[in-house]
Amino acid sequence: MRVAAIDIGTNTILMLIAEQVDGAMRLVRDEHAIARMGRRVDRQRRILPESFDRVEGVLRSYLEICRSERCDTVLAVGTSALRDAENREDFLDYMRTKLGISVRILSGDEEARLSYRGAVSALPKEPALQRRVVLDIGGGSTELIEGTGEEVLTARSTNVGSVRLSERFLSNLPPTAAALEQATREVDTALSFVKPMESDRLCIGVAGTLTTLASIDLGLARFDRERVDGHTLERSRIEQIFEKLLPLSLAEVLAIPQILPQRADIILAGVLILRIFMDRAGLRSIRVSDRGLRHGLALEAFGS
Repeated sequence: MRVAAIDIGTNTILMLIAEQVDGAMRLVRDEHAIARMGRRVDRQRRILPESFDRVEGVLRSYLEICRSERCDTVLAVGTSALRDAENREDFLDYMRTKLGISVRILSGDEEARLSYRGAVSALPKEPALQRRVVLDIGGGSTELIEGTGEEVLTARSTNVGSVRLSERFLSNLPPTAAALEQATREVDTALSFVKPMESDRLCIGVAGTLTTLASIDLGLARFDRERVDGHTLERSRIEQIFEKLLPLSLAEVLAIPQILPQRADIILAGVLILRIFMDRAGLRSIRVSDRGLRHGLALEAFGS
C-alpha cells in the first residue's frame, strides 16, 4: 500500500509519499512548496481568490506526482487558515470540483496529535517512558504537545504563527521598536501557559522556522534533510541569528542563502516565537525534526 499525505498549511503545502514494508513505513518522496494560502486570512477571515489559484497549482502538481508514483490513497488535510476562513467551504468545494480531491480540516487537537506522532516517529522506541515535548510553529498557529513514547498526554494550540504575527506587527522589515514590542507582547501572552520544563524532557521543534535555523547554523549551501533532521540548536545560537536578522531589510534577508524567498518575510516572526517559548520553558537547546503532521497522517493511514 502506497499513501500520499498532504498537509495544506497557512504558509506551506507539504506532501509525503510513503509505503508500508514489513510493518514499517518507508519514505518514497517528500515534497515542499510555499503557497501562502493564509495570506490576509487573519485580517479578512477569507481565503483570497489568488490563494485559491496558488493552492490549486501546487495540488495539481502533487496529484501528478501521486499518479506517477502509483499511490493507492491520497489524504489531504488543512489546518489553521482553513479553520479560520469564513469561506472554507467554498475552498473545499473548489478543490473538489477542480481536482477531485477532498480536504479534511483538522481541529487544533487533531493537528497537534498528528504533528507529535510524526515528530517522534524516527526516535528510538526506548526509553518508552521518556517525556517528549513537540513544538510546531506554523504559519497561523503554534502547537505544543507533550507525550510519552507515541502517546499524547497534553496538547495546546494557540493562534499565533509566523504568518499571522508578521501580518499583524512585522510586515515592515526591519521592524520598529514599537512593532517588535507589540509582537513580543502578543507571543508572550499566547504562550503564558508554558512553564519551565523538567530536565529529563526531550524537546523537539518541527516546521520551517526550525529547519531554516538548522540550515543557517550548519552553513548549508542547499537544504540537506539528513543533516537538518536531528540537529540540535542551542539557545545562544538562536539568539545570535535573531540579532543578525533584526536590523535587516527584506532585500537583505532574501540574500541569506538558507532562507527560501517565500519565507524571508516571516522568518523573524518564527524565530521570535521560538525564542519566547524556549525562555518560558527554560530550554538551553532544542532538537530539530524534519518530520511532522504529514508523517503522522501517513502512519495513521497505515494503522501503525
